[in-house]
Amino acid sequence: MIKKILPIGLLCSMFALTINAGIVNGIALSINEYPITMVDIDNKMEELKISKNEAVSILIDEALYNQSLDKYKISVDSFDVDAQIEKLAKNNKMTMIEFKNAVKQQEDYDKFSEKIKLQLRHQKLVSAIASNKLIMANDEDLKIYYNNNIEQFKNAEKIDVIHYTSKDKALLEALKANPMLSNPNVLVVNETLKIDKISDQMKYIVTKTPEKSFSTIFVENQTFNLLFVSSKADIKITPLEIVKETIFNEIMTNRENEYLKNYFENLKLGANIKILK
Repeated sequence: MIKKILPIGLLCSMFALTINAGIVNGIALSINEYPITMVDIDNKMEELKISKNEAVSILIDEALYNQSLDKYKISVDSFDVDAQIEKLAKNNKMTMIEFKNAVKQQEDYDKFSEKIKLQLRHQKLVSAIASNKLIMANDEDLKIYYNNNIEQFKNAEKIDVIHYTSKDKALLEALKANPMLSNPNVLVVNETLKIDKISDQMKYIVTKTPEKSFSTIFVENQTFNLLFVSSKADIKITPLEIVKETIFNEIMTNRENEYLKNYFENLKLGANIKILK
């Protein structure tokens, strides 16, 4: 067992050269006594379709991340997740049930909940590591970000769509796959949606759908709906005062991520990494 404290790139290259020399109990290497096995490496290579060196580097990053979670006693439970989802629902002016239904129209809800859990865990870790170590964004920072990213704050007041409805979801799925199909059991209407006149669920979906694209299939009025967004018009720029909180959060997230990146780079430099051979 030989201890190696080396830059990660060099370590991974050495690992590739020594990996076939023999594995101790299936363990290929350890980082701060945390074992990484050949099975872990193979699984990561398969999952991400990457090389062995890349897989080792990612697994080292994950090990350091998990060790930091343990160090700062970071945990997230179902109550935390539900509270965050309720907050998201309120931000979108929906009830919990309406928001859950809107999410389910676009992605697997369990996977969405898991993403929320990982985000909350990450936020807690950032707070623990970077607390009182970041410069808070001021009004000038907010103005600069707003002016440099003005496209983010443009929203259409009117959206031209082709609106398909049917009692049979499969018919809309077939139409989405082949727009040239027609079926008497699918109602087709060309209409202009006024953003302040439609349901919050439809607003949530249509604003996330780019021009010249189909939306996800969603349920409204006990009917399956599909929208093709032809064009977005009457573009209005949301005033800075309304989006200040959003911009502040974005700037601070960027600063937190940069701080965290440097934090883990320093952890790598001091980590006790051992290649077992």
